Amino acid sequence: MAYTIADLIPEYIRGLPAYIPGRPIEEVERELKIHAIKLASNENPIGPSPKAVEAVKNAVAESNRYPDGGTHLLRHKLARQHGVAMDQILMGLGSSEIIDLAARILLGPGKTGVTSQGSYAPFSLAIRASGAELVRVPQQDFAFDLRAIADAVVAHSGTRIVYLANPNNPTGTAFGMAELEGFVGRVPADVLVVLDEAYIHYAERADMPDSVQLFREHKNLLIMRTFSKVYGLAGLRVGYGIGDAPVLEAMNRLRTPFNLTGVSQAAAMAALDDAEHVHRSIRENAAERARLTKGLSELGLRPVRSHTNFIFIDIGPEAQELSDELLYEGVIVRPLGWMGFPEAMRVSVGVAQENDKLLLVMGRLLSKRAGKSEMASQ
Repeated sequence: MAYTIADLIPEYIRGLPAYIPGRPIEEVERELKIHAIKLASNENPIGPSPKAVEAVKNAVAESNRYPDGGTHLLRHKLARQHGVAMDQILMGLGSSEIIDLAARILLGPGKTGVTSQGSYAPFSLAIRASGAELVRVPQQDFAFDLRAIADAVVAHSGTRIVYLANPNNPTGTAFGMAELEGFVGRVPADVLVVLDEAYIHYAERADMPDSVQLFREHKNLLIMRTFSKVYGLAGLRVGYGIGDAPVLEAMNRLRTPFNLTGVSQAAAMAALDDAEHVHRSIRENAAERARLTKGLSELGLRPVRSHTNFIFIDIGPEAQELSDELLYEGVIVRPLGWMGFPEAMRVSVGVAQENDKLLLVMGRLLSKRAGKSEMASQ
């Protein structure tokens, strides 16, 4: 029997769902012929640091040369910032590459990867793409149930990796230090705990974990950070991991050569030097997040308390339809059916004018819906 190349692709690869990115502003404006605002992808609405922009301009002049394949200067700077050794820092093409590499070094057929339902989709994709068994544990009140996740890890002897996000995307919830310490204490030392802290800068919990300190005590912890959020460099794809040197060495063998461009490295280096821009991003997000949460609540919606730069809203059965209506009004939000929440949407916190537009349009659409419902009941 003759096979095509497509027939020879493993079923666990062919059955993977594709990651669905938020729709670009340009695409929506071109299709609908309107001016749009994008509140769908959790980007920093005030943009990158001016220092990073200037560094990019200077670095472009050297684009005829290959970048530093070992990201030496950037890793050195991050190692000093976190108080770890340089060989405990791994640079990635965003956090996504690190998520994938962690699965590739540890998982395969006959192994198990564990994560939570309702969390960042690439966690599940990385586990499934390796051919391993995927175990997803239900949430409690839109938050990770760390006790249940630990139970699942212990119950599956083939577990080699568990993915957590703190704060979580897309629900915006966060767990504290005591919860994480208890979890890591229960997980066997031969299970890698991958902790995604993409939104850590925005969290307001007083007891947010000191994950780097916990890593010093538990070498099976791999911490992920990104320059895509508070640093405003989502378009340059820079992420990094803090972990045990032998683990990172194995991942380094599999990563794409020259995974970070010289432009990206220069921008990240400069962004680390601009503390004022980081503080401004955190400060303005906190103020607008509070204002947006209050406004959405006054419209009768159910926003979940957020520790991020986005807000998860428990809408109800009309979530997808309402998201589509917002889109046609030029407000791009994120319906969450594809992430396991068919009755919810996620709204990024924008600048004041963008949030004003969202509240205005949302209020108008909800009033229109209420009017139709009232007419139907008469």
